[in-house]
Amino acid sequence: MPSPGAAESQGAVGRATLRALMRYFLQLGTIGFGGPVVLVERMRHDLQEARGWFTRAEFSEAIALAQLAPGPLAAQVAIYLGWLRGGFLGATAIGIAFIAPSFVMVMALSAIYVRFGGIGWMQGAFYGVGAAVIAIIAFSAWRLVRKTVVDDWLLWSVVGANAVVTAVTERELISVIVASGVAVVLLRGWPRRWTRAGDAAALFVIPPGLLTGLHGAAQPALLATIGLYFAKAGALVFGSGLAIVPFLHGGTVVDMHWLTERQFLDAVAVSMITPGPVVITVAFIGYVVAGPLGAIAAAIGVFLPAYLMVVLVAGWFQRVARNGALRAAVDGVTAAATGAIAGAVIVLGRRTIVDAPTLLMFVAALGVVLWMRRVPEPVLLLAAGVVGIVLHRST
Repeated sequence: MPSPGAAESQGAVGRATLRALMRYFLQLGTIGFGGPVVLVERMRHDLQEARGWFTRAEFSEAIALAQLAPGPLAAQVAIYLGWLRGGFLGATAIGIAFIAPSFVMVMALSAIYVRFGGIGWMQGAFYGVGAAVIAIIAFSAWRLVRKTVVDDWLLWSVVGANAVVTAVTERELISVIVASGVAVVLLRGWPRRWTRAGDAAALFVIPPGLLTGLHGAAQPALLATIGLYFAKAGALVFGSGLAIVPFLHGGTVVDMHWLTERQFLDAVAVSMITPGPVVITVAFIGYVVAGPLGAIAAAIGVFLPAYLMVVLVAGWFQRVARNGALRAAVDGVTAAATGAIAGAVIVLGRRTIVDAPTLLMFVAALGVVLWMRRVPEPVLLLAAGVVGIVLHRST
């Protein structure tokens, strides 16, 4: 499948215009399936290798900053790349272009869900799509690791260590990622020369339909609670969008009882069968709880910390990252991040590939992405979803 915007940028080398970059991320947000690993690897391939719009160093900085800061990985990388080419305006435009398509799709699915009281077929679709997604993520993780560490034995060691830690602990530990950066600095030798481096809703009459979720109309004050909760999630959870799932489960199901276990699984399913950032599942949760305004509050809440973190520290981070010691630290953190992503594939695989049918679908999908690379990912996921629905209904 041609990459987003490939036809208009074949042979293009050099800096992209902000308009071209917006077109690329609007299309990626519309057809980019597979979760954060797949999306980041596609960005790297399309924007660094195929187009030459960003250097390897710039993309490594984007991944390193996204891993050191809380929030969804793919969205942060996109926002940082936008900042590199357009400053505050670029970060804002690219962030909106990347997130908006999946947000609109999730809003539509949420409306159907609330109208009909659930989506039974979606569980079947997720049963099949999940196995195919694991295959796509695994292949993309391997490509990302190879391109990131190349032939550096030290970085390969960092990747392996972080993959094992993530697989065993089932979480991406920021302390281990930071320690990996420090270790690379120390083992490469500390550079001798350092470079210098410089309740508001109550004021308005809100139509009840905008606050109506699965359990009826919600109180306007709940919007602030939703926004603050998801802002906390966006500010405290590190790593890929998948890392936020356990945090959301504890809050929305166990603590506040906004969703049942089944409804939470439906929310995860929605995030997996729609393109764009996986963390967009928060919009579905917000809609179920408090209607369209709840979805908007949840989406703003979870993405705002990541956006602010990038635009506020990007300039400083870019300057200090050119320092010799910090360049080594960035390399170490990037390698650690890719290792953690590889470990996350194992964690997600253990939860998704649960029986013989899902194992067979995983193997088949992996064969497609390895030997039939011209098959578009949405087509592969659609086929897997259909198979999952058929198998789910027959059980």
